[in-house]
Amino acid sequence: MFGIGSRMIAAFAARRRRLCAVLGIIAALCSPAAAQTLSVGGERVRVETIARGLEHPWGVAELPDGRFLVTERPGRLRLVTADGKLSPPLAGVPEVFAQGQGGLLDIALAPDFAKSRLVYFTFAEPGPGGASTALARGRLSDDASALTGTEVIFRQQPKVSGPNHFGSRIVFAPDGTLFLALAERFKFQPAQDLDSHLGKVVRLKLDGAVPDDNPFVGRRGARPEIYSVGHRNIQAAALNPVSGKLWVVEMGPKGGDEINVVEAGKNYGWPEVSWGTHYDGSPIPKPPTRPDFTDAIHQWTPVIAPSGMAFYTGDAFPRWRGSLLIGGLVAKGVVRVTFDGERVTGEERIPLGHRIRDVRQTADGRVVVLTDEDDGALLRLSPARG
Repeated sequence: MFGIGSRMIAAFAARRRRLCAVLGIIAALCSPAAAQTLSVGGERVRVETIARGLEHPWGVAELPDGRFLVTERPGRLRLVTADGKLSPPLAGVPEVFAQGQGGLLDIALAPDFAKSRLVYFTFAEPGPGGASTALARGRLSDDASALTGTEVIFRQQPKVSGPNHFGSRIVFAPDGTLFLALAERFKFQPAQDLDSHLGKVVRLKLDGAVPDDNPFVGRRGARPEIYSVGHRNIQAAALNPVSGKLWVVEMGPKGGDEINVVEAGKNYGWPEVSWGTHYDGSPIPKPPTRPDFTDAIHQWTPVIAPSGMAFYTGDAFPRWRGSLLIGGLVAKGVVRVTFDGERVTGEERIPLGHRIRDVRQTADGRVVVLTDEDDGALLRLSPARG
């Protein structure tokens, strides 16, 4: 009898230790980590964790009240409070193709969000033939628990097999249109085909309709949504606040990540030319061999694997004002690029030790980034005082 009681006590103690361990893990996931301070090019940068426990977060948008909407690639949309609390997944998100690089992707607030409460987002949409990137919008409910009236307003055509290269980023323009930067689904040649959205930047009205002044409207065999051609995998895009032009930073193959200034009707060359090589090492003709294509204004070899970008216009980091901040998956930090017009003049790295998936400037001039991990985090970069 004594032996049985001892075994029961020992088993209970073991269960208690396991429970405590689990609770400790949960506490670690839910509690913000201690802030660290970096010294980067004369700026002292405080890096703090707003929230963690996000599974491969992909896109972030700041709400007017300082909370954040964050997408998780497996298909969940979360609300993150200023003190780091994660909401349950919001209702109203469609089924996503959550394989490989596919899933729930970018997110952006409508320009008139204060009135309409419309939220735009992209996702890998399953369907006949495989999957493709789609753009949807829905109204954020008053209690921020759901998207209501969600509708898909654009579908990349065609849908194809495979788990790679969905892009994508949403950029609103002052003229009431939006740019959607896409990828070529790792299919190469369709990036050059005008009857396909693969490897293109498309331009749409806010309801998904086609603007009359798109460059290929009325051209036989061309999809009218297309704005530019010959892109590989764009996961970083933003409007230059000075020129008003769309800039994209796209992933090259083995080498050759590019900054491209996107203009109507231009062809950027993929897969006919690249500053990189194929993954097996076989060469690709370099852009100068084909002057009929529009070349990048800057390239990286080895790559930084760009994802997410923002032109910095705030006051929190005076030395950064006018710079381009680019998230780096391989660079494991933020790459700050300076430029004069369309000529890159310098670069520095802000090392964060994590794959960075998105970069956004907040309303108060600070910067938030997402780390691309199973246990991903929303980090905030602030000036360190003292």
